[in-house]
Amino acid sequence: MSCRPGCAACCIAPSISSPMPGLPNGKPAGLPCPHLDAELRCRLFGQPERPAVCGSLPPSREMCGETREQAMVYLQRLEQATAPG
Repeated sequence: MSCRPGCAACCIAPSISSPMPGLPNGKPAGLPCPHLDAELRCRLFGQPERPAVCGSLPPSREMCGETREQAMVYLQRLEQATAPG
């Protein structure tokens, strides 16, 4: 499955705990990654600076659903279910 153009739910909903350029403490959940371009594509894609977690989250029918909104809800629930404490 390929990413849905203009979606970027996986670059917004989840937190990223590993450091990346400009974010030494990672990215909080719910905030867009600053490495998204104007068309919501990752500017770090294929670069060694891209966090490993990003590459380990491939698109799937279950995660992406039929719409960007469905993907956001799924990923927000996943984030809540895996949050520490």
